[in-house]
Amino acid sequence: MGLRKFKPVTPGTRFKVADTFEDITASKPCKALLLPIKKTGGRNNSGKMTIRQLGGGHKRRYRIIDFKRRKDECSAQVLTVEYDPNRSSRIALIQYTDGQKTYIICPKNLKVGMTLQSGPSAPIEIGNALPLSNIPLGTTVHHIELQPGRGAVFARSAGTSAQVNAKDGKYVTLKMPSGEIRLVLATCRAVIGETSNSDHNLVRSGKAGRTRWLGRRPRVRPVAMNPVDHPMGGGEGRSSGGQPRSRKGLTCKGRKTRRKKNKSANFIVSRRK
Repeated sequence: MGLRKFKPVTPGTRFKVADTFEDITASKPCKALLLPIKKTGGRNNSGKMTIRQLGGGHKRRYRIIDFKRRKDECSAQVLTVEYDPNRSSRIALIQYTDGQKTYIICPKNLKVGMTLQSGPSAPIEIGNALPLSNIPLGTTVHHIELQPGRGAVFARSAGTSAQVNAKDGKYVTLKMPSGEIRLVLATCRAVIGETSNSDHNLVRSGKAGRTRWLGRRPRVRPVAMNPVDHPMGGGEGRSSGGQPRSRKGLTCKGRKTRRKKNKSANFIVSRRK
């Protein structure tokens, strides 16, 4: 992936850093793998706004992604590398030897024409999906399952990856992208390599209008509100707002939100720094 900086000929291009999309090989998605996305504007089924600063934006269609990678009986060939408006990483269209097509999260350095495999006997190569018990120590992986057969939930965004640190019985120790070290069942699957589009965090929109295209509306600072609207509002002059609190009055910014009785916390070896 490459980045492009613009000449400051307008206020919107002065700080703009955009993607060159040089790794994209197809301009139109596969129609059979598309679903419509209905806009909610942040409102639930009764019309009440439950998520603020949401609405508008360009029309999108959802790409059906194969998060399970459980088709072990046949290999697949990479047809295209495409842009997905619903996620930060690229997606790849693959076709199995039986003719079935599907989208997957595209790993870094995946090229059109490469052959992918999944299963315990798959070679340790970029894009192949294997159980964690069959992956050597020190290998970089992404697209990681938390429960066998349920689909990947870890390391799916652009430029993220985890590392296989140790194996102990039915568990494998992984160093997650956040720095957290946790145990995952050895029967869970992961994909070799790192996710694509690693320069995604360097992109700068350059203007507020481009943020609106993504469906994000402006956010009013709590200290600029009235006391009736937010606990941090009101005061004479430019008041700081006092103790940081949420709109419901709960303390925030430093308050621990993980539940003490969370079962997942039992598998964390070391917290993120």
